Amino acid sequence: MKSPLQQQLAEKMAGEITLADSPGFALKKWRVLFEIPQGVLAERLGVSPSVISDYESGRRKSPGTAVVGKIVDAILSIDEEKGGAFAKKFGTMLPGQLDAGVIFDIHEYANPVPLADFAKVIDAQVLHGSLDQQIYGYTVIHSLNSILQLTSNEFSRLYGWSTERALVFVEVSNGKSPMVAIRVTPFKPRCVVLQGIAPDQVHPLVPMLAEKDRITVLSTRMEVEPIVKALRSEPW
Repeated sequence: MKSPLQQQLAEKMAGEITLADSPGFALKKWRVLFEIPQGVLAERLGVSPSVISDYESGRRKSPGTAVVGKIVDAILSIDEEKGGAFAKKFGTMLPGQLDAGVIFDIHEYANPVPLADFAKVIDAQVLHGSLDQQIYGYTVIHSLNSILQLTSNEFSRLYGWSTERALVFVEVSNGKSPMVAIRVTPFKPRCVVLQGIAPDQVHPLVPMLAEKDRITVLSTRMEVEPIVKALRSEPW
């Protein structure tokens, strides 16, 4: 029997796969996130690895809800046998598990979103790096609270299901603190957005730190609530 956390996570996974424009891509994303080889998942399901490969590549018709449910259960059961580390990690990202004083919003994309499109929606300017990239989600974070309240291990919660995302730090003074915090943690986001400041207010260390970690940095003067509303209204 699944724990309440596993049940909530299973519903999240199955819903995303079923409703995705490309269910096979979403399926592959979850399998990779749980670090499960195709062969291991196929063996658990009693099918050949080519079946999993065909689903993920789109060569085989998208699985129905019943099959998706079996695949998700298999992923979670394999993880549980290995200690359940990934389920525990991803479970902290579920609604109700987040600190509202730190994380204002967190969202995952079933399909990649061009960073240029993301930047346009929040009226952001490029401070460093390229917009010729893709992201798979975003997190809107209170800059000061995240630094004061989160340990280095808890900081990883900001990355949701994937580090290939935009971290939107709000109420920043000059952008130095969040970039330093990212610098000393093992995970690096695809993009950092500094909210509430103009380009000429950004600390000169920001582009230097971004260059070292290969992070695209944007800035926007849009307020927090309009940012969340605008991003949530997009059909990505």
